[in-house]
Amino acid sequence: MSYRTYQKRTAALALGAALAGGSAVLMAAPAAHAQVVDVDYQCKTPIGNKGAVSPIDIKSVKSGSAYKLTMSFQKGVSSSPVELGKGAMKPSAVIKLGGAETGSVPVSGPPNSKAIPANTPIKISDLTGTYTPKKSGKVTFTAGVLTIKALGTTTTCTPANDPKPSLTLDVTAAGGGTSQSAPSGGEELPQTGPEDSAVALGTLGGTVLLAGAAGVLWLTRRNQPAR
Repeated sequence: MSYRTYQKRTAALALGAALAGGSAVLMAAPAAHAQVVDVDYQCKTPIGNKGAVSPIDIKSVKSGSAYKLTMSFQKGVSSSPVELGKGAMKPSAVIKLGGAETGSVPVSGPPNSKAIPANTPIKISDLTGTYTPKKSGKVTFTAGVLTIKALGTTTTCTPANDPKPSLTLDVTAAGGGTSQSAPSGGEELPQTGPEDSAVALGTLGGTVLLAGAAGVLWLTRRNQPAR
């Protein structure tokens, strides 16, 4: 083999390896996608309606078969006409599920660690909660209603701009399966496991065996001459 031929073959092998590596990279799709989304919160407060836009970030950390969700507010929303002392304000919210699952996940955060001056935007601490997949597939997480409790009052802030999801996860349900739809008519068929199936087959086999034995016995007696 000439040196030039060896060079060409080596280059071809290197190119093939690079293409194979590139294909592997392309096939490895990300399991999660997060983005910061502006949410236009319209708040109903004890002293009237107020509104504010806050960028919302939702992150996840996998823990066993569940995910710990963290919802972060980059700007304050609503305000109070009086100072809120340390620990006077308690925030909570819901994160709406979409895609493979529907419903919501409740999240909450600690009370304010320091006093909030009057007539200033209320900075919401990070809200956390736990999400356990019930179905497998891509699930989206979108900011939902925010609730602020302070000094015996409740302020409810609702997203008014139909925000996009802040997070998308490719999840697997606990047990690795997908949920099964009920038969038409609303009646669910009983689910049997391997042991139940074995018992059912054993019972069926026993019935057939007994019937066969009885048939053989009847035929034997029938063929015997009368005494």
